[in-house]
Amino acid sequence: MKTVVVGMSGGVDSSVAALLLKRQGYNVIGLFMLNWEEDDANGACTAEGDFADVRRVCSLLNIPYYSVNFAKQYQERVFKHFLDEYAAGRTPNPDVLCNREIKFGPFREYALSLGADYIATGHYCGIDHSEGGRHYLLKAVDQGKDQTYFLNQVTQPQLEKVLFPLANLPKEEVRKIAVANGLATAEKKDSTGICFIGERNFRKFLMEYLPAKPGKIVTLSGEEVGEHVGLMHYTIGQRRGVSIGGKSGEDGRWFVVKKDLQNNILYVSHGDESPLYSHSCEVSGLNWIGVDAPISPFECTAKFRYRQGEQKVLIVPEGGGVRVVFAEKQRAVTEGQYAVFYDSTRCLGGGVIEKVDY
Repeated sequence: MKTVVVGMSGGVDSSVAALLLKRQGYNVIGLFMLNWEEDDANGACTAEGDFADVRRVCSLLNIPYYSVNFAKQYQERVFKHFLDEYAAGRTPNPDVLCNREIKFGPFREYALSLGADYIATGHYCGIDHSEGGRHYLLKAVDQGKDQTYFLNQVTQPQLEKVLFPLANLPKEEVRKIAVANGLATAEKKDSTGICFIGERNFRKFLMEYLPAKPGKIVTLSGEEVGEHVGLMHYTIGQRRGVSIGGKSGEDGRWFVVKKDLQNNILYVSHGDESPLYSHSCEVSGLNWIGVDAPISPFECTAKFRYRQGEQKVLIVPEGGGVRVVFAEKQRAVTEGQYAVFYDSTRCLGGGVIEKVDY
């Protein structure tokens, strides 16, 4: 009997993943990762509730479970980069790094030390372990939940011995399976946003670690129209929360179009979104999944943020990175985020957006 260690978060997806693997005849072990150590306002550890749900689910499934603390590795490998990027005026995606640096790094190694033949998670994606020794990352059947975007930096060695039990299940079906089997997490709300911030105010959280530097808000024509609270608190394309002249940007009148870190200036546009549209971008830190790094231009599709449909692009190798040329101009492509590439059902990998060309 093969042993599989399942990364269990205390949510419904990983709970059902464990259930399905046990049904398939695996010897299943649950492993809860503590990646962030902090108490909430009431002094209670915020991970305690999640681990309690893991215990309930594993007890019901009659499988052993463990907890492992990766908070130190998370601080060094993910959170430090997160703060550095915000300090540099960019907008990072720590969930992408968490997968490469924690879930498919120390977690994978720890699982193998427990005797695992495979590791598994509740991600909505698929895997194809080719006979040629290559591992292809596949999009999930549920396109609305597909999480390949967040896995674009996971390497070939890390994808070896990995199972994704939810690849062919829509989220609605996962919930039904959980309810039908009496799992404690069946009705649990999906987590949203960045894992270590949770439901807190993001601006307030960031200010605990990085000092805010207020500065001028200026239009592209050079007119000073207000004061920002710190460049790190704004993203390209943002409308809400841009308060100018006593009016917020919620009516769509003002847009963040550029950040000048050197001079601490936030540039905005009034009504006109055209400055947000770019024709290409430069991408570095590339990770190719199941394919060789390109040596000549090729066409594929790409996403520049998670909640976006795939866009037709031309990939042009340049130096150690690529230039991504858009078939149609794209709105609010943001430095520090990831460009993720696709070919039909496969995720080809991705990299960090370094520079956007308007």
